Amino acid sequence: MKFTELGLSEDILSAVTKAGFEQPTPIQEQTIMLALAGRDVIGQAQTGTGKTAAFGLPTLDKIDVNGGLQALVIAPTRELAVQSQEELFRFGRDKGIKVRSVFGGASIDKQIKALKSGAHVVVGTPGRMVDLIKRRALQLGDIETLILDEADEMLNMGFIDDLEFIIKATPAATRQTLLFSATMPDAIKKIGVKFMKDPEHVKIVSKEMTSDLIDQYYVKTKEFEKFDVLTRLLDVQKPELAIVFGRTKRRVDEITRGLKLLGYRAEGIHGDLAQQKRLAVLRDFKNDNLDVLVATDVAARGLDISGVTHVYNYDITQDQESYVHRIGRTGRAGKSGLSITFVSNNEMGYLRAIERLTKKEMKGMKPPTREEAYQASLAVAFDEIKRDLTDPKLAAKLDKFDEDADKLLAEYDPKLLVSLLLQAKVKDPDTRPKVEIAAEKPLPFNGEGGKGGGRGGNRGGGRGRNDRRGGGYNRDKRGGRDRDDRNKKDYYKKDKQKVHPKATEKKPGFVIRNKGDK
Repeated sequence: MKFTELGLSEDILSAVTKAGFEQPTPIQEQTIMLALAGRDVIGQAQTGTGKTAAFGLPTLDKIDVNGGLQALVIAPTRELAVQSQEELFRFGRDKGIKVRSVFGGASIDKQIKALKSGAHVVVGTPGRMVDLIKRRALQLGDIETLILDEADEMLNMGFIDDLEFIIKATPAATRQTLLFSATMPDAIKKIGVKFMKDPEHVKIVSKEMTSDLIDQYYVKTKEFEKFDVLTRLLDVQKPELAIVFGRTKRRVDEITRGLKLLGYRAEGIHGDLAQQKRLAVLRDFKNDNLDVLVATDVAARGLDISGVTHVYNYDITQDQESYVHRIGRTGRAGKSGLSITFVSNNEMGYLRAIERLTKKEMKGMKPPTREEAYQASLAVAFDEIKRDLTDPKLAAKLDKFDEDADKLLAEYDPKLLVSLLLQAKVKDPDTRPKVEIAAEKPLPFNGEGGKGGGRGGNRGGGRGRNDRRGGGYNRDKRGGRDRDDRNKKDYYKKDKQKVHPKATEKKPGFVIRNKGDK
């Protein structure tokens, strides 16, 4: 099936064509026509399957550009809100649709001013939306389409009260509700029952879970050896784009500093970074200005990062589902990918639990030796020098050094000068600066390793003490949520979910359509 067969208007189709899309993904194919028909839809699919277009295209299609605010998209993090706003703007630009984003960590006055200037669609985080509604700056009386994106993540972050507040501020009788989620815990189902009208549940079996495009390996290594092993792998494997996942913010900062000290083009991203800095890092990564992104699990969900060839799990996660999201950053669009997980002896139980979930056995990998890493770096240096010497444009720029080069050649041995050049270009393990990474205790294995939709013994998918809420929802140095997303009660402790008492009312169920990937 092609996008032209889904019933979208010409304005939206032209934007889709400009974006280079021809065939819809399974979640798009199965939900767009339902949404265009006015049905409430619960779409279940993993991150990276095209959910933004799945809810965005039919929503934009129905927008009347002569009207006011008609659609609201609620997202769990600032990064996802900005990303969705950009994508919706791109798809709705030909039609003249105004899309605004609102989120914590940025000036609320500027956001209010932007809303007053006009908006057909607003995308934002729950806390900031609640603040704007209470200030009467966000009027939802004419909302026709309400979208909850990454709903399970919002519930895991304790946003259920805010979600109910926002939903109740929209017109229940005329509102179409689209809910998208990677998992389907009971609390999500109860939202469907309580706030949606006979929703149709479309479940897409994730290819990420068993993807043959991702080669998955593990490396047994001790804590103090991890950084050295990582750099050797980077030198030998030469990834085009790589993500290194660390468990805590401190870990991310230290790895990033170490990689930059050794000459790698690396930056880190986590919740303590200012919003502007986080967006700048992601932009540089997407634009190939960086080779390595070091991140907490914030980058594993909701962020559309394409072109990643390698994923390195510096710290294994105790939540298997977080592992799936991590490695799902690579192996996309028919391209192959590689994931390598560092694991200690007493963390092997978590690795086996991941294998049971993904139904794929990880292969053990012997890390490169220091000599192999040196030879790989030497080969790269040779290639760069040969490339530069045969570049006529560069040769013309070097002419001005001819006289100085003659002086050096007359005074020093040419072999010594070339050796000096190689030393500057080669990552020599014998001479490189020493990098200290603070040790963290390996995860204790409790015999279960968390559950595939739960959060293990560590809320936030193995994010650790210093990053309990993940990297992207910063309230303060404790790694909380958006600064305005405050006073949220966490209904989820370990693997047991506690449902908000108001969500227990009995209502009619909804249809389940499990069609799987095509």
